[in-house]
Amino acid sequence: MSKSTDERGRIYLPKDVRERFGEQYRIVELPSHVALFPVDEDPLDGIREAVGDAFEGTDADGLKADAREAISREVREETEDRSRERDE
Repeated sequence: MSKSTDERGRIYLPKDVRERFGEQYRIVELPSHVALFPVDEDPLDGIREAVGDAFEGTDADGLKADAREAISREVREETEDRSRERDE
């Protein structure tokens, strides 16, 4: 799906997308692209529903720290890959 911004920088999502994923999204900027991730009303409930008891006993601070570490690692790896490609 391709969308353009309007003169104020807004992107309008089709109704079927909003109905499927909701009205709130997290915008994540990566070196090569921007991604939208739906945000549940209660993000922890959404995670627990998606993965079952995988995070049972884990608090929000622990989840945030793990997520930040994983994102940082992913960005580093992508940056290193792009750097290698330029050097070749």
